[in-house]
Amino acid sequence: MQSMTARRTITLLALGLALGLAACGRKAPLDSPYEAAIDARKEARKNDQPVPPEPQKPVEDRPFILDGLL
Repeated sequence: MQSMTARRTITLLALGLALGLAACGRKAPLDSPYEAAIDARKEARKNDQPVPPEPQKPVEDRPFILDGLL
């Protein structure tokens, strides 16, 4: 009976570790769509590829009611 509990515990720990590592990502602020489009244009110029169209600047960043939660 104990080997079944130990096996289950080890399996759950391994699964938790795998999920924890899978959630790792880039540690940096998020890129806005405008910044991503600018970066894509720079990369295209650098690699001699067709350049995407010029992105439009965002109008303004209005506060949203749920911003405080983020």
